Amino acid sequence: MKNILFVYFLLLSIGGFSQKLKNSKDDLRQNIDAYLRQVRSDNQIPGLAAAVIKNGKIIYEGYYGKASLAPESSVNKNTLFGIFSTTKLISTVGVFQLIEKNKLNLNDPVSKYIDHFPGEWEKVTIKNLLTHSSGIPDVVRFEDIPPTLSDDEKLQKLSQKPMQFETGNQFRYNQTNYWLLTIIIEKITGKSFDDYIVDHQFPLAKTGVVFSSDRGEFIKNRAYKYDYDNQTDQYVRNIGNDGIRAHSGNGLNLSLSELIQWNDRLDKNELLKKETIQMMWTPFEFKNKKDHFLYGWAEYPLNKNNSYGFSGGNVTAFRKFPSQDMTIIFLSNGYRYFDVQDQVINHIAGMVDQNLADHYLLSDEKITSDFLNIPYQNAEKNYLKIKNENPGWNFERRLNSIGYALMKNHRIDDAIKVFELNTKQNPDSGDAFDSLGEGYFTIGKYEISKKYYEKSLKLSPQNENAKEMLLKIERVTTK
Repeated sequence: MKNILFVYFLLLSIGGFSQKLKNSKDDLRQNIDAYLRQVRSDNQIPGLAAAVIKNGKIIYEGYYGKASLAPESSVNKNTLFGIFSTTKLISTVGVFQLIEKNKLNLNDPVSKYIDHFPGEWEKVTIKNLLTHSSGIPDVVRFEDIPPTLSDDEKLQKLSQKPMQFETGNQFRYNQTNYWLLTIIIEKITGKSFDDYIVDHQFPLAKTGVVFSSDRGEFIKNRAYKYDYDNQTDQYVRNIGNDGIRAHSGNGLNLSLSELIQWNDRLDKNELLKKETIQMMWTPFEFKNKKDHFLYGWAEYPLNKNNSYGFSGGNVTAFRKFPSQDMTIIFLSNGYRYFDVQDQVINHIAGMVDQNLADHYLLSDEKITSDFLNIPYQNAEKNYLKIKNENPGWNFERRLNSIGYALMKNHRIDDAIKVFELNTKQNPDSGDAFDSLGEGYFTIGKYEISKKYYEKSLKLSPQNENAKEMLLKIERVTTK
């Protein structure tokens, strides 16, 4: 009888624990859902999708808003988001797959694979392309090198541009690097870059994976990218076209479900061996001893925990937290005030695991939301409360960004109040007074503007903008 009672109470206990666990998971999903709805509302994001994968299981997957504003269509499981530079993670995996098969080596000179490679670039290796340490001029920065040119034509024109820095010395994000990797991949495999990536990383995909760097091209189920026009106060569809050779850098359009499955294959070492992934996530040794970047991936510390990933177009992000066995994905198609992809991932990470909750970042996020969405007086009161409770925290850059966001969105009075608050909080900052000077210049109060630009210059004698603005004020006021 005692044994029967023991088993009975044990079952009750297990049942109660299971129910609490279920409720805990439901609460987490509801909290993430509420947070994403708030973020979307705060920044007027047209549409977004997000997922959290923990211990190999999807613990959250959500779809919100509009994939297209005209004609109107909703975000759903079939929606293809342009992931922009997040594409580089997948391109990098493609490079390391070739390295695993001994078809490529990190130390190989790029000239081994590309004919007529400029002599000034002879020290550039595969690892320099992956780590953005090549120093080669960035192809997208030159109007005389349009995307429509052939590879040979681009190389010929680019070879006449000056190197940015000594190869290996520093990090500078550069689209030329991944264009060159495209050429190398195609030469080694004999396939188009697009076919190689799909065959080796998305072998079962049918409709959820499409390469296109032409944002004006019609693709079924595609979420259009939108830019907010502050002059007309409405979203405008982005129809830019970076050309087919930009596919490795920004051209992948994926459904959230396909990216979840890709992550699963990566976690199960179906795409790369574990030791190869660790090699990919090794910091590159820059000669300047200051910059930090991995091989095609960025490293994001959060409360002394490392995470790995990348973001793209200021609208998407992919992040892996190996110690927590967690991946968070955020996909969106526009924003009015601030790009929030990294903010969202950091916030959700802290919701799932309290050890990842960064209270400074959470406060920074709340301050931003308050100034954008509630009356100024209340927002300032909330800010000062946070600052008084945490006097060591500095929000100078955040206040400056908020001021400019308000100014761009025709809330100049609130913008000036934020700039003034920033100068009171940071009285030794030349940048803060420079921004306040710009605020008053915008509304035509030139004498007040002059006073603050002079203050900025006194604090920061090398401030060229303040010097130029003072000359501009002199010209305006002496007409």
